[in-house]
Amino acid sequence: MGRVTERRRVIRVRGGAAGVRPDTLVTEEPLEIRLNGKPLAITMRTPGDDFALAVGFLVSEGVIARASDVQAVTYCEGATEDGSNTYNVVNVQLAAGVPVPDITLERNVYTTSSCGLCGKASLDAVRTATRFPGLAADPVRVPAGLLSELPDRLRAAQKVFDRTGGLHAAGLFSAEGELLDLREDVGRHNAVDKIVGRALQAGRLPLAGAVLLVSGRASFELAQKAVMAGIPVLAAVSAPSSLAVDLAADSGLTLVGFLRGPDMNIYAGEERILLPAPEAVGRP
Repeated sequence: MGRVTERRRVIRVRGGAAGVRPDTLVTEEPLEIRLNGKPLAITMRTPGDDFALAVGFLVSEGVIARASDVQAVTYCEGATEDGSNTYNVVNVQLAAGVPVPDITLERNVYTTSSCGLCGKASLDAVRTATRFPGLAADPVRVPAGLLSELPDRLRAAQKVFDRTGGLHAAGLFSAEGELLDLREDVGRHNAVDKIVGRALQAGRLPLAGAVLLVSGRASFELAQKAVMAGIPVLAAVSAPSSLAVDLAADSGLTLVGFLRGPDMNIYAGEERILLPAPEAVGRP
């Protein structure tokens, strides 16, 4: 199976001096996801947790919602010239009775490590597909002070990032700040799919009462994945997109951006964030 990192020869220039040295890079390879034997999507990902990534992707697409929806997940023979398996093709076989979506050319999608799934921009499509419509009623409350500590906890747990500097991370936390799961990938959408997929395999969907923290920005796609998994709070260390904010407000998702130390912007669902008492103004 593919390795998470690879070594390459580089010319390193520091302080005006150049030298040759090995460098550790994060591996990026294509993964083709098939559904009942038919090609559905290709994503550029870091190898590892491929089965979880595949089923997590199908949760995001509204195809499955529980482990019993899946009969089997297997590697297919993506053969090289010498006939060996590349482990870059995964087939998800649905259980009997689970509806199979219409796999047309319009549904066959290509995702990248930077933008994720392209072309998903319909709020109605997400609303009608979700299996967990009670997201807005999730009663979880998270103190702002605890939320501000989560990026450092996420960063401290990123083992591969320390060696490569080239990975995004997604962390799943409890409302008390416990790190429940962490996945790293060249694409933050893949990292989220791996977390969702692992939760599905463990029978833990919907992820009620949980906080999803992502490195980088919060795109519409990431907000969609949180909604589809029943996650009530999505936080990002960078900016959200306008469509992500629209989806959050429409679905009852709490969306926090620019989470850096004690600072943050709450774009939707502010009732779930327990804010500190305002400082008195004009008093000695």
